[in-house]
Amino acid sequence: MKSYYDLIDQTFDFPTNEFKVNGKYLEFHDVPLKDIIQEHGTPLRITYLPKISQNIQSAKNWFEKAMKKHKYEGSYTYCYCTKSNHFSFVLDKVIENGCQIETSSAFDIPIIRSLHQKGKINKDILVVCNGFKRPLYKQYISDLINDGFKNCIPILDNMNELDTYKEDIKGDFKVGIRVAADEEPNFEFYTSRLGIRYGDIKDYYKEHIEGSKASLKMLHFFINTGIKDTAYYWSELSRFIYKYCELKKVCPTLDTIDIGGGFPIKTSLTFEYDYEYMVEQIVENIQWICNKSNVPVPNIITEFGSFTVGESGAHIYSILDQKLQNDKELWYMIDGSFITHLPDAWGLNQKYILLAISKWDHPFHKVNMGGLTCDSMDYYNSEAHSSEVFLPLIEEDENLYVGFFHTGAYQESLGGYGGIQHCLIPAPKHVLIDHDENGNLVNRVFAEEQVEQTMLNTLGY
Repeated sequence: MKSYYDLIDQTFDFPTNEFKVNGKYLEFHDVPLKDIIQEHGTPLRITYLPKISQNIQSAKNWFEKAMKKHKYEGSYTYCYCTKSNHFSFVLDKVIENGCQIETSSAFDIPIIRSLHQKGKINKDILVVCNGFKRPLYKQYISDLINDGFKNCIPILDNMNELDTYKEDIKGDFKVGIRVAADEEPNFEFYTSRLGIRYGDIKDYYKEHIEGSKASLKMLHFFINTGIKDTAYYWSELSRFIYKYCELKKVCPTLDTIDIGGGFPIKTSLTFEYDYEYMVEQIVENIQWICNKSNVPVPNIITEFGSFTVGESGAHIYSILDQKLQNDKELWYMIDGSFITHLPDAWGLNQKYILLAISKWDHPFHKVNMGGLTCDSMDYYNSEAHSSEVFLPLIEEDENLYVGFFHTGAYQESLGGYGGIQHCLIPAPKHVLIDHDENGNLVNRVFAEEQVEQTMLNTLGY
């Protein structure tokens, strides 16, 4: 009978740069996961920090190469989208790699101040402030600019937002405008709820920004479905660049476009995406439209979030037991919960790379995977490339461990961290993996598994 290794080997181009098998155990970026499990147990959340740096530098190199090829005269800036993962160890890597920061809410601003107080950033850092802003967010932005963060740029999401900054900010300041892009044809709405309509932007600039202490620095653009090689994406990007060119002719201070985030991450070993080609096409399209319009090319900003941090993360579980519920439905029960630990898998039917960590030499069979909550929706039974899940047989020689990989973005943001979750399932232990100055793998515990007393305190007991 074929082994689990045979299944993976015949289904995918395996091993990959990230995954290989040593004996009968899986390694992730050459990290021996069996050793990590023996040291820390399960359930376990791990973050492989070098992957953050790798992806940042890859994107920078793609843009640098494309701009050099096309003799593009603008600059490229990599901003990190903090809402995808706010943890300090992520921001530390982002700053180490020379990135700037994009914020989404009022409580992002104290993070900026904390980084500055610790000497990790200076006041010259670019802070792009997105989102529909409540009064506290606008106050924090104004205070930051008044305190000398002159490259803090609020992106206007509606026509009333600017009034607060004019009143509260003491000197000249820069702003951007978010353009309300049309949604994909199969979306429930025609136009994004975020941003200002195309037809209103030029008149709004003339009436409210021109001649004031605010100067328009950038136009902001984002497509919900991300950067994809589709007619829809290229049409919306072109429409946006034509609007930039139209506005640039009446606004000399406008010199930058922000094309948002949207680079996909690998959710299957079958994943194929030509990042370098897409970057080159973006740069070439922007340059062609600007040349046609007799307008200097803009500086380009991106706000990659999931791409920055998603592929650094993994969740590891033990299979507690198996349950045959009828003639053909075999359940593997994990020592965690999909609803609480991986809410995207539950709420959005998001798929991740799922691989066994042990027993690669064992036969395999089809299974359903169940979580610990009492909710009937706490399960995982299909993969990105298949409507089924196959894992090794459970036998008495050792435990079966499984890993969900590339889970580093959004999961704690969506499911909550350190608070109360469904059925009081605790947040798992979180371990950070990095290299020391000699290139050796090292790990440290960022947080122990959540304990009952913290939950009782939150609940008022």
